[in-house]
This record gives sequence, structure tokens and C-alpha cells, in this order.
Amino acid sequence: MPMEAQLKKLRQMLEKECQLNQELQNQNTELKQQLEQKERLLQILQGQLDELDCAPQRHSNEMPEVRQSRAAVMARERVPEVLEITANRVNKTASEKAQIVKAIGKNDFLRRLDEEQISMMVDLMKVMDCRPGEDIIREGTEGDSMYIVFEGELRVTQSGRDLRTLSPGDVFGELAILYNCKRTASVKAITAVQLWCIERQTYRSIMTNKSKKKREQLMCFLKTSRTLKALNDVQLSKIIDSMEEVKFQNNEVIVREGAEGNTFYIILKGEVLVTKKVNGQQKIIRKMSEGEHFGELALIRDILRTATCTAVGAVTCFSIDKEVFEETIPFESLELHDEVDLLEDDVKPEKVGPETSLKLKDLVPVLYQEGSHQGDPVTLGVGGFGKVELVTTLQHRTYFAMKKISKQHIVAKKQEAHILLERKILQAIQCDFIVRLHAAFKDSRYIYMIMEFCPGGEIWTKLKQARRFEENISVFITACVVEAFAYLHNKGILYRDLKPENLMLDSKGYVKLVDFGFAKELSRGEKTYSFCGTPEYIPPEIIQNHGHDFAADFWSLGILIYELLVGSPPFSSSDPQKIYAKILDGVLNFPSYMGEGAKSLISKLCRPRPGQRLGNTKNGIKDVRHHRWFHSINWHKLRMGQLEAPTIRLIRKGPCYINFDRFPYDKTQADEEFSGWDCDF
Repeated sequence: MPMEAQLKKLRQMLEKECQLNQELQNQNTELKQQLEQKERLLQILQGQLDELDCAPQRHSNEMPEVRQSRAAVMARERVPEVLEITANRVNKTASEKAQIVKAIGKNDFLRRLDEEQISMMVDLMKVMDCRPGEDIIREGTEGDSMYIVFEGELRVTQSGRDLRTLSPGDVFGELAILYNCKRTASVKAITAVQLWCIERQTYRSIMTNKSKKKREQLMCFLKTSRTLKALNDVQLSKIIDSMEEVKFQNNEVIVREGAEGNTFYIILKGEVLVTKKVNGQQKIIRKMSEGEHFGELALIRDILRTATCTAVGAVTCFSIDKEVFEETIPFESLELHDEVDLLEDDVKPEKVGPETSLKLKDLVPVLYQEGSHQGDPVTLGVGGFGKVELVTTLQHRTYFAMKKISKQHIVAKKQEAHILLERKILQAIQCDFIVRLHAAFKDSRYIYMIMEFCPGGEIWTKLKQARRFEENISVFITACVVEAFAYLHNKGILYRDLKPENLMLDSKGYVKLVDFGFAKELSRGEKTYSFCGTPEYIPPEIIQNHGHDFAADFWSLGILIYELLVGSPPFSSSDPQKIYAKILDGVLNFPSYMGEGAKSLISKLCRPRPGQRLGNTKNGIKDVRHHRWFHSINWHKLRMGQLEAPTIRLIRKGPCYINFDRFPYDKTQADEEFSGWDCDF
């Protein structure tokens, strides 16, 4: 009997399984049918799209060219000072965007807008549904919108006479987005119609915004010209008004060495290669990019070009000819110099030290050249104490990272001594693996540190993009840090803030240490007892208040190697207390893909007892350099900058700020602070 009951139960379970399988099979069949139906629909839509592509182009401006009446008076309309246009963006599918762009491209007026203006128009167009027989535009009324037909058909009439039929992809009413004018024809829906539309105020806001930012951008570029630096804003504005946009194709020669020069160029988009003939061969002098300029001496001297400038890819420049320039600017306002210097000085830039004549008033903010922040000053980073801005200088024509710290915040957080020490330490450092301090300033609100600019961006940003680095990249990054630590420790400086966020890439892909806010001068054998650093990187002796020294930097080096190879540090949690508990436990869990050499080095650097850590024993940092994980590194060539950096492939090409995250520009100013703690700064 128990056996029969068991068989019955198994039979029932089997029947249920069969029923479930049948249901799943039915669902699969239904899904398959739906998929086939969608594929058929896609084919139909593709056929309609192909027909549209092949259809004869219709233009909404096919009106008589001869004007029969006086031009209408255009009343002035004020564009708001604050252009809050981004809030009106309407989400669109890729195919919807493509249809709008295609319609704009067929319109003689609209297709002359630049890519960014078109992109902004596409984003801001709204959808509008109309019933059959509904009037969209009435002849004689004032208009304020432009339309693109998305679906359906419309009829255009004038004085009761049929002019044409509008269908998907056609544009109409575009004149109304330029100024307030009376409609010259009527447009009525024949079928149910769906339109994309944009109002004049929105359109004008786009154009005004774009123009203002472009002008500010050009003004900023002109101020970096040594020939023009003595000119005031009014004179520079006149030059901008006289300049023209010119485009060059890939490999097109813009100016040729030995040819007569009569034009000055500013690069708006793309890159220009500068070459010079040396011993019968073309020698590459440098590569110029957005914001840089050439040919300025041609404006004031009858000279032959001293180098050849060639477009690398598509290049857009703003240019002015000598003849036009002479009518604009008095000769005595200009400064003269050698053009050879202009073309070659960026190859080996002059090293600007804290003792130079660099002045705060000489620094000009670099502006974003595209995107939602276009025209705003470039912010490279934001922290608790302030921010880092990208600036250039009139005198040296190079970029700097300007660390700007609120004095009031420094006082509130009792960091005066640390800031003074940071400046003192940075001033004394001359190491290729540590970012240089070029100058330091102060005013009533801020402390300014003018630092070397590293265009490759933060290692942290690159790590987040890559998720984790290949071993050869991790080895190279760590080797650069080892060299930085060797230099600092030899000078008696403890760093204490190692993490990917504080490692920057220069133009060659070499790594430089930045941010010395936690650095401390320390004698050998001495301990310090501050609790500082980043939770995931703090060694056990700091957590336990045992006192720490240079061994703390070697612990953090082990944590860094782990994070570079894995993508996250070995001891992590959203709760700092849990992080500290894990650090004190000291259990390192390595993923299976990590190599034995890396495991060995991390284990030796992250020993709980500071005196046992690699780098802190009798041979010092030599033991770290000689570890097998660094077998591919030629340390002498690394110090000489002769190794090819594998990190170079992490660096994106484009504007000087392209490798940095973008931050909205904060116009708020810190309060003034007059306690006088910075009298020696």
C-alpha cells in the first residue's frame, strides 16, 4: 500500500511537470509568432524608409523668388539673460532623431547650422498631434513656430489657391523662428498628423547661447597670443568680428614653409601638425590642437612662413588676413617676437618655478569648447576644500591646473599649518614623477596653487572605465609611484594619501603623484600619530594609534597594486568601521586570475607589522624595485623617461580637458577671511 501511494504521488508530479512543459511550449510558440510579426513590421517600415529616401525632395521654401511687397518690420525681441532651455528637452528614439536630422539636412536654411546647433534643436523639438481638417497655420496671422512633418499629410494654400502637399520629412514655417512675422500661406491637415515643432524663443536661445560662448572662447584664445596680448577687450572684439571660419581636409597644407604669409589662424576643431625642413628632411616640431594659433607674425610683418602647418583630419579654423587686420588694429599696440619661438616653444616648454614672474592676473580660464558646459571654465576636480580649474597664461602659452582653496574653510577646519606645509613641500620638489608647483598666490577669499597640468587625467577615472587594468599597465603605474616614493622618502617626506584619484597621467602616459595635503616631514626613526588618509588605504598602525612612519606608504602601495589589478581595494565596505575591522584582520583574498608575482608583492607590502614590510627593511626601497613583479621595468630608462608607457592607450585624443570628468561651473564665491594666518604664503 505505501508503494502504491508513492507511485500515485510520482504519477501526479509527472503529470504536473508535463502540464507545465506544455504551458511553456505554448508561451514559446506565442513569443515566436510575436517576433515574426515584429520582423514583418520592421521590413514594411524599412521599405517605407527606402521609398522616402528615393522620393523627390520637397522644399518648404519653393515660393516665388521675386518679392512683391515691402519687407516686414522685425520687432526686437529680448532673449532671456538666463537661458533655461535644457529643461525642455524631449526624449526621442534614434529613428526619430534621424528623421529630424534628415529633414533639417534637406532644408537650405537649416542645414547651414553647425552640428551642435542641430543637435540642440533635435533635443528641444516637441511633438504635436493634429486632427484631419485642423488648421496649423493661418495666412496673415503672426507665427512663432517651425514644424517638421512626422506622420500624415497637409495642404498648403495661399489666397485660397492650392500650392503643394506636405508629407513626412517636410519642413514648414521656418521663417517664424528667426523673427516675428506674418504667415504668407495657410497649412491644414489632410489626414491625422503628427508634427515636431520648435518655438522661436527656444531657437533663438540656442543660437544666442552658442554665439555668446563662442565669442568668449575666441576672446580667451586671442588672449594667449603674445603678439596680441597688449590689446584690450574692445580691440580683441574687433578682431573677432573680422575673422572668418575656414575648413581644411585631412593632410591639407594650411601654410607652407617659405611661402609668403598673410593670414593668422586659430584652431577651433581638429589638430594641426607643424613641420620644418632640417637637412632636407621634414622634422616634426609639434602638434597643435583646439585653441592654439599660428601665423600671427604674418599680420604685422612681410615675412616668409618659417614652418609648414598641415591638417590632421578635418580641421576648422578662424582666420584673419593681414589686409583686414591692418584696418582693425593700430600697429603700435602689438608686441614683436620671433615666429620660430612661437612654433617651437611648446616642444620644450620653459620650466616655470615659484620664483618666476608669473602673476595671478595673467591667468586666463580655459573654456569648454563643446557639450552642455560649452563656454564655461573647465573644472578638473572638486574636493571638500575647493576645486581645481584649468587655466592658461598669457606669458608662457601653456596650461596649468589651478588649485583654489577657500581660506575660510581652511580656518574652520583648522588646516592652516597643513596648507603652509603643503606649499613648502611642493616648492622644494623637483621630481618627474611628482606634479610641480609653479607658483602660489592668495587674496581675501582663496589660496591659489598653480600646478603642472597633466592632460591624461586621473588613473581613477581610467580604472573605472576599464574596470581593472592589465598587468603590464599596473606594473608601469606602480613603478612610477615607487620612483615618486623613493624621491620623497629620501627627502624625509611621508606622503600618506596614495590612491588612484591622486595619480595623474602626463601627455606621455607617465604617472605623477598629486595632492600633498596629508604629506608630512619626518626624520628617520621618528613616528607621527595623526589619523589621516583614505579609509581603504590606511594601515593597521594608524587605526591602532601605534604611531606610523614611511612604512605606511608601503602598505598603501600594496593596496594600490591590488586595486589596479582587481578594480577595488582588498578591504572595502560602505561602512568605514567595517573597513577598519577587515584591515585589522589582515586577510587578503586574491582572485584566481591574479598572477603569483603580484600576490607575492602585495602580501609582502601589506604585512601587519610595519618593520616587516617590503621597502621598510634594511635594503629599503631597493627590495621593492628588485621584486620579480617588476622584471619588465628598466628602472634607469624609466627615470630618464625613455620607456614607452603602456598607459598611453588609456589617453583619449581631443580637447585638452577630454580625459577629465566634467563639472558644472560653480559661480558662488567663498566669504572673505582676514585672520592673517597666510601672511607668509
